[in-house]
Amino acid sequence: MTGNHLNLTQVEAFARQAHATQTDKAGRPYTEHLAAVAEGVRVRGGSDRQIAAAWLHDAIEDDALSARWLAEAALPQGVKDMVLAVTKRPGEELSAYTARILATPGALLIKEADLAHNADPARLAVLDESTRTRLIAKYAQVRAQLGLAGGESPADRKDSANP
Repeated sequence: MTGNHLNLTQVEAFARQAHATQTDKAGRPYTEHLAAVAEGVRVRGGSDRQIAAAWLHDAIEDDALSARWLAEAALPQGVKDMVLAVTKRPGEELSAYTARILATPGALLIKEADLAHNADPARLAVLDESTRTRLIAKYAQVRAQLGLAGGESPADRKDSANP
């Protein structure tokens, strides 16, 4: 990211501060999930913009930051677009959600890394059986609708500006 935009260190700091009091379903600090998704994007060859969006991917959905904050943040529009693409809206049909992700350049890689961490067997193992079973089915359905079934990633998942 260039110009007057926040750098990755600043984006990470905002995300960590915004989610500082939140925990995941297993009671772990939520920032661990954010770090894992950002790292998942990085190791999959994601751009700095995609990594920034990964740090912020749940901020609006989890009410850690407001949509207004995102709109006014010193971030490239592409980062904002990716964050909004992966933000699930209340009552939204899964097909609409996945279509938005697929239509937004760079967003699929973020969701892929998010799903990979969410479905990590070690992470799921600490949950009760009914929650674990429900989440495994949910993540498989999302992966299938995104064309990620079987763990294969589409070739066009990277930011088109960073092939």
